[in-house]
Amino acid sequence: MLIRNKKKLAASIFKLLFTVVGAGLGLFIITLVKPLDFIQGLDQRLFTVISVVTIFALALIFFILSPKVFSLILYNLTQVENELKKRTLSEILMGSAGLILGLVIAFLLSQPISMIPVIGSALPLILYGILGYLGINLALKYKDDIVSKTRELAIPRGVIKDKDKKTLTAAKILDTSVIIDGRIKEVVKSGFVEGQLIVSKYVLEELQHIADSSDSLKRNRGRRGLDILKELQDDPSINVVIFNEDYDTIKEVDSKLIQITKDLKGKIVTNDFNLNKVATVQNVAVLNINELANAVKPVYLPGEIMHIQIVKPGKETGQGLAYLDDGTMIVVEDAKHRVGDDIDVMVTSALQTSAGKMIFARPL
Repeated sequence: MLIRNKKKLAASIFKLLFTVVGAGLGLFIITLVKPLDFIQGLDQRLFTVISVVTIFALALIFFILSPKVFSLILYNLTQVENELKKRTLSEILMGSAGLILGLVIAFLLSQPISMIPVIGSALPLILYGILGYLGINLALKYKDDIVSKTRELAIPRGVIKDKDKKTLTAAKILDTSVIIDGRIKEVVKSGFVEGQLIVSKYVLEELQHIADSSDSLKRNRGRRGLDILKELQDDPSINVVIFNEDYDTIKEVDSKLIQITKDLKGKIVTNDFNLNKVATVQNVAVLNINELANAVKPVYLPGEIMHIQIVKPGKETGQGLAYLDDGTMIVVEDAKHRVGDDIDVMVTSALQTSAGKMIFARPL
């Protein structure tokens, strides 16, 4: 109701102002034609009547047209607002910067053009429109390149040059997924991973793409990855190196990372299942964070007793499911009717899968 009242008030104010603009236009026309010879020959009273009628007529026309003009303006503003909602903050900022740059260039070019007779007043307006539009489009088109170059300048620490490759020892090449995951920071600080942590510029670009995504979940993941990378760089005990060499002949980022790992004679650090498999096939050493997490989980041998809570039914008939603190799933026979209960079970077997470890047990 409040929004509707505000809209009506805005429409009324616009109608009044638009009517005044119409009257002002009529007055402007009268002022232009007044010096003309055939007007000078008219009777003063007749000219006054014509002037009043002209001003009133234009004011009335603008008054009648004001609702349609207001609706058109409101519609275009809504379209602009909807378009801006689809854009990320970096795109809006980049587009604004491009618009400002385009308008500045148009201003400089319009100064000599405005001196041209007749068309000198119209051409600058066209120039402002064209260069403003080009500025926005070019800024959005080359946004990724501009951001990438800016990020390279903002993160100058440890950039590798060709002559420095020989000085690398035990290089660990990080992929995008392992940075977003975040566990790599604690693994490195614990001493299980040593040597330089190599972050390719292609991984930085991929993180930037994700952080600029219109999808809120992807955007949060990308920002988390950038935050983790910044924390790694800020830790004086961790040596993070940005690798800026070009591999433009290789299309896929994963393939570029594998080639970088080969060139640096290092190991690729990931938790991506597919990248792990492809790297292994190409005889590239892989450190998989998920495999490390599974390896350090406690080992439960058949016959051990555990106290657990059944949280939900299993897929098979009569099964109940429970979980350990580390996420390990326990499948309990004949426990479907015990959902919500804390019970003692005996481990019967354990199964290691690519997704993690599963423990099978039966109630005591």
